[in-house]
Amino acid sequence: MPDRTTPNYEIEVFYDGGCPLCLREISMLHRWDKRSKIRFTDIDAPSFEADEIGKSYQELMARMHARLPDGTWLVGVEVFRRLYEVVGFKRLTALSRLPLISQVLDFGYRIFARNRLRLTGRCSAQACSTKHTASTSR
Repeated sequence: MPDRTTPNYEIEVFYDGGCPLCLREISMLHRWDKRSKIRFTDIDAPSFEADEIGKSYQELMARMHARLPDGTWLVGVEVFRRLYEVVGFKRLTALSRLPLISQVLDFGYRIFARNRLRLTGRCSAQACSTKHTASTSR
């Protein structure tokens, strides 16, 4: 009999479903996840409560986050590496860990993450916003 306390996924990704670019990548990963090894959690969903996972909404919005079944948190580019490994791109992710490539990817991701709302058209002249910032102070 299977152990029901052990999750059947290898990684849970916390993504911004209100971000068109993010959603495009998540949709692609979802299609490639033939063995259902990724648990997808939309932090932009009205029912999502960041407090329940021990992170703030702002923290989750600032950088990509994922959690392993043992409770270990991953952030930034390492999340993408693990997601792509799970769907079968282990050789590609191995290349992304090479020193110079890793540094360029980390730098590029930090710039993207900092400007993501503006780049995806979610900023006005006054401020950048999400569904949650308009209605709550998560």
